[in-house]
Amino acid sequence: MHEHNIHSEHLHERERGKYLGDLVYGANDGIITTFAVVSGAAGAALSPGIIIALGLANLIADGISMGLSNYLALKSRLDYQRQERIREEHEIEKFPDMERTEVVEILKSWHIPEGSQSAVLAAITSDKKRWVDFMMKEELNIIEDGDDSPIAHGLMTFLAFIGAGFLPLTPFVFGAPTGSAFSISIIATAVSLFAVGALRTLVTGAGFMRSGLQMLGVGILAASAAFVVGGVVKNIFGVQL
Repeated sequence: MHEHNIHSEHLHERERGKYLGDLVYGANDGIITTFAVVSGAAGAALSPGIIIALGLANLIADGISMGLSNYLALKSRLDYQRQERIREEHEIEKFPDMERTEVVEILKSWHIPEGSQSAVLAAITSDKKRWVDFMMKEELNIIEDGDDSPIAHGLMTFLAFIGAGFLPLTPFVFGAPTGSAFSISIIATAVSLFAVGALRTLVTGAGFMRSGLQMLGVGILAASAAFVVGGVVKNIFGVQL
């Protein structure tokens, strides 16, 4: 019963963290890139309408790009894993003796006593799926992603990017006073960046304060650079919008 509970807790942890990387990745980039646009536009003293237009355009375009990139990356990895599994199955069917020799070499590298190698070899090769699983992991160093859905991961990234990335724009969209809109955006961005960073602790186990401050620091650096660039562009080219 105790072992069953440990196994169930392990599966629960894996399921909980299944999309966390996508959510953190998407939310982090959404907040930082959108606020960088807001900061650059504020540094150039652009009007709230222009800030909203630039921010929303960036939000939609980058959100689609992020989601599709994550989808294609995972799909490519899964396709590669499937092709390698097919190739390994073919080799086991056509060249079983050669594949058995490879299993023995792996067992030797594990320092399994020679007298026990035959029994372990027989156990591994008695089931084709087990044999292929063994070769995928131990020979090819491929940890298969199982039933992961590229569409689901891509969609999670997109939604996180859009949802979190909209936060820096809210003061401008909902008509906050011009003089305080950027200040409110800074506060909303800082809080959300810290929260997204702290969220990583659900899987990593790292301290929430450190994780939150790390992500907040990245956002401050990016936004500061954008604000300075916006001011320089305004002074050099005399932007008046």
